[in-house]
Amino acid sequence: MPESRIMLVCPSCKTSNRVPPERLADHPVCGKCKQALLTGRPIELDSAGLDVFLNKDELPILVDFWAAWCGPCRQMAPSFSKAAAAAGPGVRFAKLDTEAWPDQASRHQIRSLPTLALFVSGKEVERRMGVMSEQQILGWLQALV
Repeated sequence: MPESRIMLVCPSCKTSNRVPPERLADHPVCGKCKQALLTGRPIELDSAGLDVFLNKDELPILVDFWAAWCGPCRQMAPSFSKAAAAAGPGVRFAKLDTEAWPDQASRHQIRSLPTLALFVSGKEVERRMGVMSEQQILGWLQALV
């Protein structure tokens, strides 16, 4: 029986990598650029990067849609980063600046900031709007993933 592997996109070079699920906690690195595949930090994405992660990465991805002018977004940023560090390797955390990438804000119908959207297999499964604490983010994720 072939070994089960999941596809992970490298946050640095966007190369797809196959990793056995049981090795996610072993700090896997990209086969091309040798950078960490799972950093425990939110990944800053541009429009094309979001498409790559949604289409090719096989981990659930929680995207923080935000803008620099948004006070509540800046207020939630530290909690989002702490949640990314605490969540472990089973889910990706990413941030997308809706002012820099309005095409993605429009495509995903972002009407309020901050908005957190959870994607599984490239499809949005749930979203929350407004400021959330680290514990609220982690609790919400635990109930969904």
